[in-house]
Amino acid sequence: MARAINFSAGPAVLPEPVLRQAAGEMLDWHGSGMSVMEMSHRGKEFISIHAEAEADLRALLAIPANYKVLFLQGGAIAENAVVPMNLLRGRKSADYVNTGEWSKKSIKEAKKYCTVNVAASGEDRGFTYIPPRETWKLDKDAAYVHICSNETIGGLEYHWTPDTGGVPLVADMSSHILSRPVEVAKYGLIYAGAQKNIGPAGLTIVIVRDDLIGQPLPITPSAFDYKQQADADSMLNTPPTYAVYIAGLVFKWLKQEGGLAEMERRNVAKSKLLYDYLDQSRFFVSPVEKRDRSRMNIPFKLKNESLDDAFLKGAKERGMVQLKGHRSVGGMRASIYNAMPIEGVKALVEYLREFEAKQG
Repeated sequence: MARAINFSAGPAVLPEPVLRQAAGEMLDWHGSGMSVMEMSHRGKEFISIHAEAEADLRALLAIPANYKVLFLQGGAIAENAVVPMNLLRGRKSADYVNTGEWSKKSIKEAKKYCTVNVAASGEDRGFTYIPPRETWKLDKDAAYVHICSNETIGGLEYHWTPDTGGVPLVADMSSHILSRPVEVAKYGLIYAGAQKNIGPAGLTIVIVRDDLIGQPLPITPSAFDYKQQADADSMLNTPPTYAVYIAGLVFKWLKQEGGLAEMERRNVAKSKLLYDYLDQSRFFVSPVEKRDRSRMNIPFKLKNESLDDAFLKGAKERGMVQLKGHRSVGGMRASIYNAMPIEGVKALVEYLREFEAKQG
């Protein structure tokens, strides 16, 4: 059976070589006689998998030595609470920039633990742009400044790193982490759910500067205390072992493919191919400000929305799935993460052209 051209926003497409390797190792990992799913997280086999995964992630992102790398659970939704629990450190407020649905979720959750100052918002234009840094109203006494650096639903991406002075910058990078190089040292904390560009659902990556941990709110559960997790090598509780294993295979695949600079080159080419078609079309429209467009998540709409169902039906007949936009914004969305080959984007553009010629 042919594999689908999967444009899902997450859980998302994984590199085929990774899936094939995992399939080959399913019953017996490296002569251990066990599947990774059956291993003790305390055993030497899994500890070696975990250590290699962390080392490869550190190499890919050039993570400085004074940053902890944590393999946790709960996704970005959990981190919306875990971040203020750990990073308030005696302060009463934090700054948040509101650029869409995921920012709003972060803001709502943080309000349970501190005063939230919405330093800037793109709501005035329907979250179709990122407010320029000079418009932000930051509080120098804030515990941290939080951004969602790629809005999966709205299709916005920061192509610049905000300067927040001496206040730590925190970023939810769930849907574009590892798609391009990042200067980690400009951030106090980076977090990301794995199920978009790293691996299967169930794993959350946290990269945090070590001076920011160790002063959690008294109510913080032990499993959510970054210091306790760092001291236990992310094994205070049983980690998502199989998800860590798959993430490790993805990290190795990224290194073999040329690293993050090569991923950025491919992602620029893929997104340009699709945006170029949308921009010249009189039938489809891309709602996002050009300078702020995401390379990973590309929302678009048919000008005649009554044709949405016919469009999706035709796409499915051609093996293209998960193109329906999020229910909060409607329309269509193509998520083209690292593992989406350019041939998949070419197939989508060809279908867009065909559909427009037939229906336009």
